[in-house]
Amino acid sequence: MSGQLVVSDLEGITIDKRRDHSKYIVKVAIHYDPTSPLVATAGWDCKVKIYHPSTEGGKLVLGEPTASITLQTKPEAIVFIRHPETFQPILLLSRTDSSFLYYYTTETEPRLLGRQNLAPHSNAWVAFTPSALALCPTNSSLVAVGTSTVPHMKLLIVRLLVPPFDQSASTSDSQTSAAPLRTSLLDDSPAAETQASQARAALAIADRENAAIQIHCTTLAPQTAYSTPAVAWRPDGSGVWVNGDDGQVRGIDAQSGKVVVTLQEGHEVGSKVRCLWAGEVEGGDGGREEVLVSGGFDQRLIVWRIERS
Repeated sequence: MSGQLVVSDLEGITIDKRRDHSKYIVKVAIHYDPTSPLVATAGWDCKVKIYHPSTEGGKLVLGEPTASITLQTKPEAIVFIRHPETFQPILLLSRTDSSFLYYYTTETEPRLLGRQNLAPHSNAWVAFTPSALALCPTNSSLVAVGTSTVPHMKLLIVRLLVPPFDQSASTSDSQTSAAPLRTSLLDDSPAAETQASQARAALAIADRENAAIQIHCTTLAPQTAYSTPAVAWRPDGSGVWVNGDDGQVRGIDAQSGKVVVTLQEGHEVGSKVRCLWAGEVEGGDGGREEVLVSGGFDQRLIVWRIERS
């Protein structure tokens, strides 16, 4: 809550801590790289800090932030991806009151490479906020997005349209992709031709962004404007788990967008499920076992063992 970032070992002993945010840190993202790991933090002070931690005396040391990104509204979710052409780490983020995903470099002076609208044909000023992001474990070009929609969360599975690495964003963080059409298209003046070409280009971009949305579905997971959506992929990439404010966890099929399973009787009825983790661990027979871990406001941490069918 104070904006402090704490690093501890697996026994809970504090190794390092820093306070570079002036307000609540809402998300932490880690880029796993043996030679150059990265840590990013997003705070309610409308800033994102990026660290290049090092090892001193066998212990992890955060050091000073190597980069800082200032946003116009609070960041909601952050996740590291690799650029498909240069393989450089890219920070993908969303922010409050914006339906866009933003692509930033992780250089000392981060650049906004571009953005991707998740509601390209919406007439509303803000259709929703992408509040949770999770990269597909089997396809790094897909991301699951949990949205702020009420009364139920909507889930999007989106193909990432990563901009070229050497290209800076042509518009600022607050501008739209194309200038508004102020001149009649029946006018033969150069200005009208320019406005018409801009309108066609904006429509082409919107169509491409719309085609990138693979799944757009309602999860039936109840939430309010104060909820904190959470999403987690199954390790084989076949589905996505989502949280809810009713104490239930729902499993969404990644191909159809349908709710195929609802996990109940783990958390108290009506208690918010706050966080999710899905993956594989070592099973009792020496093999791999798929599990889901959920944490709730009922102060319970539930481990669900997933049966394979």
